[in-house]
Amino acid sequence: MLLTLTATPAELHLPDDNFPVTAKGFLAMRFPPALLSLVCSVFLLATTAISADPVPPKSDAKAPLLVGIAEQDITPPTGFPMAGYYHERLAEGTINPLKAKAIVFREGNTAAALVVCDLIGVATDLSREVRKLASEKTGIPASNIVVSATHSHTAPDYMRELYLYLTQNEDQNPQRAKYIEKLIDGPVNAIVQAHTNAKPSSLASGSATQTTPVAFNRRSVMRDGSVLTWQAESNPKRIRAAGPIDPQIGVLAIQDTEDGTTRGILSNFALHLDTVGGMKWSADYPFFIERTLREAFGPELISIFGAGCCGDINHVNPASSVRNKSDFIGNSLGDSIRDEVAQLTPLEHTHLAVKSEVVQLPLEEATAEQVERSAQTIELIKNGGKADFFDHVIAYKKLVLDQIRHSQPHEKTAEYLTWGRSRSLAGIGETLPVDVTVITLGNDVAIVTLPGEVFVELGLAIKQASPFRTTIVVELSNVVETIYVPHRAAYASGSYEVTNSTVMPGSGEMLVETAVRLLRQAATENEQAKSHQTASTSKPQDSASDSRSTATTLVVTTPEPPTATSSTQVHSDATPKAEEETPFPKRGSSMIEHTVTFRLKHASGSEEETGFLNAAAELATIPDVRDFQIRRQTSVKNSHTFGISMRFDTPAQYKAYNEHPLHVRFVQQRWLNEVVEFQEADFEPLD
Repeated sequence: MLLTLTATPAELHLPDDNFPVTAKGFLAMRFPPALLSLVCSVFLLATTAISADPVPPKSDAKAPLLVGIAEQDITPPTGFPMAGYYHERLAEGTINPLKAKAIVFREGNTAAALVVCDLIGVATDLSREVRKLASEKTGIPASNIVVSATHSHTAPDYMRELYLYLTQNEDQNPQRAKYIEKLIDGPVNAIVQAHTNAKPSSLASGSATQTTPVAFNRRSVMRDGSVLTWQAESNPKRIRAAGPIDPQIGVLAIQDTEDGTTRGILSNFALHLDTVGGMKWSADYPFFIERTLREAFGPELISIFGAGCCGDINHVNPASSVRNKSDFIGNSLGDSIRDEVAQLTPLEHTHLAVKSEVVQLPLEEATAEQVERSAQTIELIKNGGKADFFDHVIAYKKLVLDQIRHSQPHEKTAEYLTWGRSRSLAGIGETLPVDVTVITLGNDVAIVTLPGEVFVELGLAIKQASPFRTTIVVELSNVVETIYVPHRAAYASGSYEVTNSTVMPGSGEMLVETAVRLLRQAATENEQAKSHQTASTSKPQDSASDSRSTATTLVVTTPEPPTATSSTQVHSDATPKAEEETPFPKRGSSMIEHTVTFRLKHASGSEEETGFLNAAAELATIPDVRDFQIRRQTSVKNSHTFGISMRFDTPAQYKAYNEHPLHVRFVQQRWLNEVVEFQEADFEPLD
């Protein structure tokens, strides 16, 4: 992928394969290693959100928002392992099919995709494979693609088989390998199909309040001050629920602009999916949501349900011995959504923005002693022995942590793990890289995606702080290896969810802080887009003006065929188009111009590179940077070499940038180790 960031009022483009950028007066030099962080930090200003193509290129007519939706079957065969519990279950049939359902947003050069799968979770191995393949086929940046799970407990336990498939293990059962191909192809094809059928659509959003009780906080405060999970009100030691629920159902309706039919509905509610049980495949209560909505709006409607933050929420009423069943829950939620559709607010301003950032969550320890004891516990259970449930949970988690944290695990964890086995995370170290992604539509709608099973209070905190009218927070996205993500206070109380979390206290708050920051950036960008659109229709701007830029434009170009994305610009590495070689505007007498070239040791499109790019986004808010541009060379030989350039009006501004707290924090990030080669050059101020 070739990335070009240009800044108004002048759109600047540099040749693809001319690094370092040359201009009269530039003095090329090799940076000493001690200044590596300083050189790389310049790159941060490039990306208000490198995964978001911010404001569309200046034009008299705003590009329309296109929306596509599609679904694919991912139901496994009979006999494939089922997920959800700590013992093996082999499926005996199908109650209702499992699906991968995608929604794609496209506006000008910006595109984003969310695909929700009827799975218990999305392993990092699966999300990386799906995002890579879908990106190659559509041109949507991998960082703008989110793969999420509904958390059905009657879905496949696929992680071990996925690991064997990706490592091309010859001992893998051929039928199981064939299903893994289907599991990967399903969400990829759903994204491709949604991308292809994207068209102008009328959108409306809002939230319904679920008044029929179907969700309950499953953690209880006990008289001794402890917190326990799954306690009935009849227990005399129980005082009250340990936390709230979220009664809101977020709703986004997609209607055809030509005939007015409702093509799809994206909904979001915080309630655990474990309402079916048994030995047959089932999508759980979201299946009944879709059935209810299809009865109301037509059989072709696609209902995409994203799980809200429900790490501590389930369907069991502590005051009742009768459990709500999947059809009752799904029909009730479907009724609430159906009744709200007519009351939704139409979206008038639909500027699309996508923000994504990789957050390094600190992992729990897994010492040699802990791992050895865990292996003994699992061996005991495998041989028919009995162990305390919590000891079983801890043992399995420590074995998962052993293979993630250590390049040389303390035990042969592969012999014990089915879910939790990971090819891409093996030996990654002390922190787990997870994605926080924000997709926004004008002032009205924000879709926030988080990893793991997140506590409801964290989702409520994001909604409370969001500047958008409707905020849909979808958990279990891209990474499931966190398992649960409690809030900090829960760690002091303990119980099941804390026991079954691989990340340290404070991780949930890190996700909230990142999500809120990205939401605010998107809101600011939206206001800039509205101002830009108003200005462009009322008074043309002089492209030669030397006034300060008020907006930036990120143009994504790829070496793939132009059919990938209709709005994508495609270049030849050897012969850049002449009109793209626009020179710098005339500079002021005291202006400093800076350019830097660096090469990453990881491949183009890798998670490491994505983390590097995302880490740059935060410094885009540092003031006094002008005419910023970034280009990535797309020749095969130098596929992950970047060149950037920027300006400051005065040396004092350049000095202030280097001393800014955001810059100081940036240079301390561990991903700087990914840079293996760099060069820089500066213009000195004119006399």
